[in-house]
Amino acid sequence: MIKVAVTSVYVDDVARAHAFYTDVLGFETRVHLDLGGGAQYVTVGAAEGAQRDLQLLLEPGHGPVAAPYRAALREAALPCIVFSVDDMRAEFERLSGLGVHFPQEPREQGPVITAVLDDTVGNYVQLAQARGWSG
Repeated sequence: MIKVAVTSVYVDDVARAHAFYTDVLGFETRVHLDLGGGAQYVTVGAAEGAQRDLQLLLEPGHGPVAAPYRAALREAALPCIVFSVDDMRAEFERLSGLGVHFPQEPREQGPVITAVLDDTVGNYVQLAQARGWSG
């Protein structure tokens, strides 16, 4: 069986992204390595060990491939990644209370409720709650 082990999201600043993804979104740190010269290798994952096999790499996004890719996503208002939530309304209220900006507030889209937030490090992130099906 093949499983997703690590996927990445390009960010403006790894340290700021790490703080946002852990302190605000609620992920936990899985790996935090100082690679020297200011470089870091940082992964986060679902809190409390859920989906222990999947890690999100917070990757510097200033390179010749990442920068145009990120700019195109941002210009098109497309999220770079989708996270699932169990209760969209509760999560929206919690994050709004922490000052998170939502360019798209929760709305029903067929079998899901979606919202889009700004992760403060250059990306839009979509939250999705499944309604009546498991995905």
